[in-house]
Amino acid sequence: MIAVDWGSTRLRAYRLDAAGNVIAQQRNDHGVLACNGDFAAVLASVVEPWDDTDIMLSGMIGSRGGWHEQPYVDCPAGIAELGEAVSLVPVPELPTRRLWFVPGVADHTAPEAPDVMRGEETQVCALLGLLQQGTHLLCLPGTHSKWITVRDGRIANVSTAMTGETYAVLRQHSVLGKLMDKDDSRFDAHAFDAGLRRSADDSGLLHHLFGVRTLGLFNQWSAAALPSYLSGLLIGHEVRASGVFTRTPRPAQVHLIGNDRLLAAYARTLVALGIGVQRHPEHLAANGMHALWQLRAQAM
Repeated sequence: MIAVDWGSTRLRAYRLDAAGNVIAQQRNDHGVLACNGDFAAVLASVVEPWDDTDIMLSGMIGSRGGWHEQPYVDCPAGIAELGEAVSLVPVPELPTRRLWFVPGVADHTAPEAPDVMRGEETQVCALLGLLQQGTHLLCLPGTHSKWITVRDGRIANVSTAMTGETYAVLRQHSVLGKLMDKDDSRFDAHAFDAGLRRSADDSGLLHHLFGVRTLGLFNQWSAAALPSYLSGLLIGHEVRASGVFTRTPRPAQVHLIGNDRLLAAYARTLVALGIGVQRHPEHLAANGMHALWQLRAQAM
């Protein structure tokens, strides 16, 4: 089968063997926002080299602004509830394929506002069978970072931080970005750690962000180092606000899922704050979709 992790900005497609191992993969920038609604043509071009009948799709492709909107499954939710909600959607443009859409997950436990995720639940599904009974904390860094509590094999809570998007907006559309190099691929560990330390100050994120500007104005950090300082500041605030330090009992480690660059920054933050980490690759999404597909296929 083919697993497609289709987000707002990127598309990742994986071809899996019968055991769920990735045997081929493709990725491109044809995310949901770049398709102009022509999702069938984009998908057909991606999977054309592979003759598998079944295609499982997850992520923003199943959102209100995507191809076929899928409902949310409420927490607590395990692989059984998610598998039951997977939808088989006929697509006339792809007559030789069967397209399955994965639902999102909604958390209505907080009285102030609900929280949701689409796509990340497939990565969690790949871990549910591996985690022991009890409570586990997962972090999936990204444009919208997810902090997920898994309890006894089910997703119990979801909390989202718009850290990646905030970083991008500040870099590209604020006075802070004007003081920084356009290329932020260089990681300055010293500047990142300084931003992380600043996040511990109780004067608040909004004040800290203006400090990024003054540090640049008075050349205390160079234009090349400021992006790393800003990253450390934002990630530090996110981790401190996640509740990782106020949980009882305090978790010994956090499971990190994602790409290597982001995981390195979050692992550095957590370890500096006294929390252990276990890293997992982002292709867990493919393994989770394979597990959901097996459940759904068996039920037919």
